[in-house]
Amino acid sequence: MPFYPLVLGILGVWRVTHLLNAEDGPWDVLVRFRKRVGSGWLGGLLDCFYCLSLWVAVPFALVLAGAWRERILLWLALSAGAILLERWLPDRSPARAEYWEEAEAQHGVLGEEPGQTDDRHHGHQ
Repeated sequence: MPFYPLVLGILGVWRVTHLLNAEDGPWDVLVRFRKRVGSGWLGGLLDCFYCLSLWVAVPFALVLAGAWRERILLWLALSAGAILLERWLPDRSPARAEYWEEAEAQHGVLGEEPGQTDDRHHGHQ
């Protein structure tokens, strides 16, 4: 098999699998679809990128390969290529805001200078 159709097949399998597995789709149609199918067999399939890529790769392999032996090997190769691509791409989830506090010396009541005391805090009026 020439290299060009193999690359196109891998990209196509990745694109369709990612669309069904992780994207909202236009007008949130895919989100609603995933919610509607629930957590049964189909819902579990849509939640697993690896499993879904096997099913998505079937029609690609049937179209791109000629002989049955080549179709079976291409089916597995297309799924594997999509999985590798998914693993190699950086995480695209929204970044979390970083939060940190600088360590400050605690010298008593807020606003007091070190060594300064306030009689109100010691029971004196």
